[in-house]
Amino acid sequence: MRVIKKSSRIIKPICDGTPPSTTHHIPLSVFDKVTDDTHVAVIFVYRPPTPPNAALELGLQKALFVYREWAGRLGKNDKGEIVIFLNDEGVRFVEASTDGTLDQAMPLKPSPSLLSLYPNVKGVVELVQVQITRFTCGSMVVGFTSHHLVGDGQSASNFLVAWGQACRGVKINPRPFQNPDMFTPRNPPKFEFEHRGVEFKSKKTQKDYTIDNNVINNIVVHQVHFTLEFLAKLKAKASSMNGENRPYSTFESLVAHLWRVITKARSLTYHVTTHVRISVNGRARLNPRVPNEYFGNLVLWALPRSKVKDLLHEPLPYAAKLIHDAIAKVNDNYFKSFIDFANYKVVEEDLIPTADANKPILLPNIDADSWLWFSFCDLDFGEGRPYIFLPADLPVEGSLLILPSIIGDGSIDTFIPLLREHSDSFEQICYSLD
Repeated sequence: MRVIKKSSRIIKPICDGTPPSTTHHIPLSVFDKVTDDTHVAVIFVYRPPTPPNAALELGLQKALFVYREWAGRLGKNDKGEIVIFLNDEGVRFVEASTDGTLDQAMPLKPSPSLLSLYPNVKGVVELVQVQITRFTCGSMVVGFTSHHLVGDGQSASNFLVAWGQACRGVKINPRPFQNPDMFTPRNPPKFEFEHRGVEFKSKKTQKDYTIDNNVINNIVVHQVHFTLEFLAKLKAKASSMNGENRPYSTFESLVAHLWRVITKARSLTYHVTTHVRISVNGRARLNPRVPNEYFGNLVLWALPRSKVKDLLHEPLPYAAKLIHDAIAKVNDNYFKSFIDFANYKVVEEDLIPTADANKPILLPNIDADSWLWFSFCDLDFGEGRPYIFLPADLPVEGSLLILPSIIGDGSIDTFIPLLREHSDSFEQICYSLD
């Protein structure tokens, strides 16, 4: 697939009413500061008919007026703190075309081959970038990148839905929600949980990872589809020892299954301890509840752990319970303990975030991110939902992404990057319920 980039320019928000000030800035929250300092890229594929580029550009400009952070820039204030400058300097908008049809480019899956379908993210100052690529058959690919320090998956998906609404000429609803006082630490602070080694680590333990193309090229991304029927059987098996308690969720059951089969495929020795790092959205955890429209990052992590021997020798309910209990612990008290710790202890102890997007291999551990409840698949420019939605690239071994199937029947697609030498074994057992 040969992609020809025809134009690349900066577009800025279109003001609806009195122009806002472009000299203000907003600080990063304690949750923004502990997330990955990286750009996230996703791909949307649409069959014809599709709207013209001019309509997509105009809609994007209108959405940026509502979500001004994306049109701003990261920088430092006079105290040396990283902030978002609301200067409306704009986002990058790229127009491109290919010399073939979409069917000739299929199947699309997260890999370096998709790099040509979204703008380069290395060293860019724009917080959002968009690339519109047209195929000779009339199909269209929208490549979208966003900076994670500015907003999490919930925030990015809300913005994308707003872009679609603006293109369709309907009112952007809901609007983004922010409250700077929402994460004020308690007085006196209460450090009820251990946050060292979870969200924070000593600066002395920081490692620099150089990107080794040989390692990156040895990572294979598996796209695994789990049907509704398979998920029902998996959930029943994971919950088979619950008695009168509620069954585990589909997500908990699936992550337990994948943790076990990935560990088995990696042929890890029994004495090794493995953990799974699970993203937990704080919007529904905090009390009072934070609206889904909250813009920014509001995610912490559960870290269930197990010896490989126990994980593989015990039945599936063992892993499911570890996951369920670890997620349950990341509750309102935990989030508020984190807020206190981040405000009082991080500077005092010279700590830095544990999140490290440059680490290429997670073995013996895994990360599990769920996009099951985000609205990415609702990006409708006026001609319907996307035909395909997927992450553009997953270069980190062991970093799982779980999202609803575009089919819309309740089935789930997972994207699982593993080392090539573990791929055959994983493919043989990924559907095994033994």
